[in-house]
Amino acid sequence: MSQNAKATEMKFDDQATKAAEPKNGADLFIETLKNENVEVMFGYPGGAVLPLYDALYKNPIRHILARHEQAAIHAAEGYARVSGKPGVVLATSGPGATNLVTGITDAMMDSIPLVVFTGQVATGVIGSDAFQEADVIGITMPITKHNYQVRSMADLPRIVHEAFHIATTGRPGPVLIDIPKDIAQTVGSAEFVDELNLPGYQPNFKPNSLQVKKLRGALAKATKPVILAGAGVLHAKASEELLQFVEKMQIPVVNTLLGLGGFPANHPLFLGMGGMHGTYAANTALYEADLLINIGARFDDRLTGNLAHFAKNATVAHIDIDPAEIGKNVPTHIPIVADAREALKKILSLDFEAPNAGEWRDKLDQDKKENPLWNTENGDGISPQSLMKLIHDITDGDAVVTTDVGQHQMWTAQYYGFNKPDQWVTSGGLGTMGFGFPSAIGAQIAKPDKTVVAVAGDAGFQMTLQELGLVAELKLPVKIIIYNNMALGMVRQWQETFYEERYSQSLIPVQPDFVKLAGAYGLRGYVVTTEEEAEKVMRETLTDNEPVLIDCRIKPKEMVYPMIAPGKGIHEMIGVKPQ
Repeated sequence: MSQNAKATEMKFDDQATKAAEPKNGADLFIETLKNENVEVMFGYPGGAVLPLYDALYKNPIRHILARHEQAAIHAAEGYARVSGKPGVVLATSGPGATNLVTGITDAMMDSIPLVVFTGQVATGVIGSDAFQEADVIGITMPITKHNYQVRSMADLPRIVHEAFHIATTGRPGPVLIDIPKDIAQTVGSAEFVDELNLPGYQPNFKPNSLQVKKLRGALAKATKPVILAGAGVLHAKASEELLQFVEKMQIPVVNTLLGLGGFPANHPLFLGMGGMHGTYAANTALYEADLLINIGARFDDRLTGNLAHFAKNATVAHIDIDPAEIGKNVPTHIPIVADAREALKKILSLDFEAPNAGEWRDKLDQDKKENPLWNTENGDGISPQSLMKLIHDITDGDAVVTTDVGQHQMWTAQYYGFNKPDQWVTSGGLGTMGFGFPSAIGAQIAKPDKTVVAVAGDAGFQMTLQELGLVAELKLPVKIIIYNNMALGMVRQWQETFYEERYSQSLIPVQPDFVKLAGAYGLRGYVVTTEEEAEKVMRETLTDNEPVLIDCRIKPKEMVYPMIAPGKGIHEMIGVKPQ
C-alpha cells in the first residue's frame, strides 16, 4: 500500500472514530459545516440557537454578526453571488427566522445558493405556541428550493450534506434547515455519509443532441438572430463559452438585468440591457428578431413587457437548467434543458453555420448610434448618469458593484458597463430595498482585495444602515455611494408619469445627516453637491483601503429613460432620446 493510500485510510478511520464518539447535536452541527468546507457564516444569536453558538465558540468557524437578520441574509447573498460558494446563515427561532423571509424569497427569485439554519423550540412544545415559536417550515415552503426540520440528531449530517448539494446544483437556490433546541442538546453519535440518495432530484446538465441540431438548423436560416443572456450564464460559469459562441456566429447580445457581466459591455456585438429600462437597440432587437436564443433567463415581465408584442416573429430557443422555466411565459420552439456551459460547449463542438446577418448587425449598430442612453438635464444637482460614469472611470470598471432597487439601480445597470462576470450584485426578481449595503458587506468578505462599491438610494439605505456598525467593526473598505434625491425615486417617477404628479408618500423631506451618521460609527463621510466635488472626493477615497460614505445630491427630478409603460410592448418605449 502506498503512503498516500495509508494516509487516506487513516483519515477515514479517524473520521469514523470521531463520528462514533458521543457528542451533542450542536457540536455535530459545527462538524457538518466544516465537512462542507464552510469558511464563513452570517448570523444573529438567540435563545433557541444558544447551543449552536456555544459549539461555535468552542470550535470556531468565522462568524459575521450582522446587526439585523435581514442584513445577515443579504450579506450571505452578496457573498454567494461573487464567490460562487453557498452563503450560510444562522438565526434563532420566531422573529429571528421570520426576519430572514425577505432574503430567502430574494434568493429564491434570483437563484442564489444559500443554506439557512434556523433555531426552533424544543420538539416537545412545537405546535403549542411556545415562546418564540414560528412555523418556519410552513412559512418558507413556497420560498425555498427545499426545507427540512431535524427530528433526530443522527439525521443531521445527512440533512446538511443534502442541503448543500441541493442549494448549489441545478438551478441554485435557498435551502432551509430548522433545528429544534433539544436536538442541538441531544448527546449521541451519528455517521457522516458522502453518498446522496435523492431520487426525486436529478438535474439535467447535458443538452439533448436532437434539440441542439434543431438550433443549428434555425441558425442557418436566421437573418435577424439575437442572444438573450441571463444570470444562468453566470451561475454556470459560461461567460467564456458565450463569448466564443458569439464571436464565432457574430450574433448580437442582449443582457437581462441579472445577466450583466456575463458578456463584456464593451464588446461591439453588445446591445445593452433589455427590458423596462433597457436600451433602444436591445429592445428593438428583441422585438424584431427572427431567432431569439435565450441562455439562462426566465422571460420575466420586466424584460418582456406585453407578451403579445414580445419576439412575436421569432423562433425561440431556450437553454435553461430549470425545465419549469421553458415555455412558462414565452412559447418555445427549441427547448434545451441543460446547464448553460454544457450546452454552449456542445454547440461549440459542432460545425454550426453562421447566420447571414450582416444587414441586421448594421441596422442594430445604427440603432445604437442614433438612440443612445441620454440625460434629461432636469434641474439642479449632480447628474446621476454622469456620476455613475465617474465611478466606472475611477474604478477602471473593475469594482464589484451592489445596489438597492430603484432609479439608482437602473442608472448603475445602464452606465457602469460590466465587462467581467461576478461584478454585479443586485436584487432582481423581488426588488428588495435595503439589499445593496449588506450585500456589499458579503461581497467584500468574499473578495477582500477587490474594490466594492455599494450604490444606494437615500430611502433604501435607511432600511439597513445599522450595518455601518459591522463595517466599522471589521474595518471593511466598502465604498457607500448614496444617490440622494430626497425621495423614493422610482415611485416618484411613476407618479409623475402615470399619476399626474400626485406624489403620494414618495417624498422624504426629513433625513438623517448621513455624514454625521458615518462619523457616529467612526467612519469617514462626505456630502457632495456638484460634479466637481464628487470627482474630487471620489478620486481621493474610492481607490484607498478604507470605508467611506459619500452622500451625493443628485438632480431630484431626473428620470430613468428609456422606459416601457405597464401593459405596453417592448418596442413602445418612452423617453427615447429626442432626434
